Amino acid sequence: MRTQDFIQKIKSNEIDIVEHTHKAIEECKKLNKEYNYFNAISEELAIKQANDIKKQLKQDKNSLKNKKLLGVAVSAKDAICVKGIESTAGSRILKGYKPLFDATVIKKAVEQGAIIIGKTAQDEFGFGSFNVNVGLGFEIPKNPFDKTRACGGSSGGAAGITQKASFPHIALGESTGGSIAAPASFCGVFGLTPTYGRVSRHGLIDYGNSLDKIGTLGKNAYDAALLLEAIAGFDNNESTTINEPINNYTDSINKKRNNIRIGVIKETFRDIDGKVEKNARNGIEKLKENGAKIEEVSLSLPVKYGLAAYYILATSEASTNLAKYCGMRYGMSEELKGNFNEYFSKVRSEHLGTEVKRRIILGTFARMSGYRDAYYIKAAKVRAKIIQEYKRLFKKYDALVSPTMPILPPKFSEIEKLSPLQNYMMDIMTVSPNLAGLPHLNVPVGFEEKLPVGMMLTADHLEEGKLLQIGSLFDEE
Repeated sequence: MRTQDFIQKIKSNEIDIVEHTHKAIEECKKLNKEYNYFNAISEELAIKQANDIKKQLKQDKNSLKNKKLLGVAVSAKDAICVKGIESTAGSRILKGYKPLFDATVIKKAVEQGAIIIGKTAQDEFGFGSFNVNVGLGFEIPKNPFDKTRACGGSSGGAAGITQKASFPHIALGESTGGSIAAPASFCGVFGLTPTYGRVSRHGLIDYGNSLDKIGTLGKNAYDAALLLEAIAGFDNNESTTINEPINNYTDSINKKRNNIRIGVIKETFRDIDGKVEKNARNGIEKLKENGAKIEEVSLSLPVKYGLAAYYILATSEASTNLAKYCGMRYGMSEELKGNFNEYFSKVRSEHLGTEVKRRIILGTFARMSGYRDAYYIKAAKVRAKIIQEYKRLFKKYDALVSPTMPILPPKFSEIEKLSPLQNYMMDIMTVSPNLAGLPHLNVPVGFEEKLPVGMMLTADHLEEGKLLQIGSLFDEE
């Protein structure tokens, strides 16, 4: 059932929202045993929210007629705080942490009638492309099309449950360097990463402050647009939010537009799996069949230097952000023994995973005295040049196209053989739009070996509506 039809049935009392929510939660529990999509299922909260909606429908149905998400199940990546629900960012160091407040996106979604069903699995603090870097004690989520393969990271649980759920559901994900687009591609769903600052980060357990963006994942373009419409906007609690009007993103779906110009980034078709290239080329052909003017363009600087600049900036910011988890003010603690450095090291060694430690060390090195100018400052200058190169192309093109990921969803046995550098190289397509703070959308464009292939559309700042308009061409529904 389409989400918009479901909402109308809730408003007209054709569906009992409490009964429906009970069934949705039971389905989540069953899926979780098999696929590990949730770190926490918020059953009590969801049933309470469903009862509140049912009560209000009886008292004053008209008061709910403008609720965009009435009765819709919404999951939240584990890095997004939900009041009273364990929120760990996938890390054992935050085990037992139950926030005393809702993140702004949760508050806004609930105000629009959403029902929060749980916290989805992720790479620890968002550090990964495959969602295999889960914190100690957490389970790795499995691809909805093949349980021997990865979901993609770091919002893997969000993409997986979006694909598998039989009930209307939209997920809140988060991207720093591609953590919405990558799992959306591997799981065959629409993943929308908005402009940096379009959505408030208040209540997000941070990775890199200048890069983090909360976005949406849906079975179709409409669902991704609907949730963005509900959560976007300025927030007094978050200084990086943009104070611009919120567009009616759902109005962009299937809206006809003439003279759409698409730039195909030629560098992104080098050194990729031939099966991925074939499906991405088919996607480009579909755009052409729908009247888009297609031209090949060069974006050499982002492709050549984007990864290096991203990993220097992101790890530097992560090193700073994670310093607070020292066993004294935040996170897990141990018996006080030894001096500060000994205690600090013991807590972090025992409760942080291998990839988290690697990125902390990399980031600490890059911002040390004597290295800051050579690495961090230089990376920041490269970032500025990357933004300029994108802006030059957006003077001529409505959107840019590339494959989302260079490979098909890999088997877990294949990932184990990859070096850390080979893991980082998987983000080659996705890091540059994130560095530039540009909105981008993964659209499913086909299947190979019964596995989904994604294509990524990137647009200029605050042009999410344009992205959704183009992306809706790939909406099979």
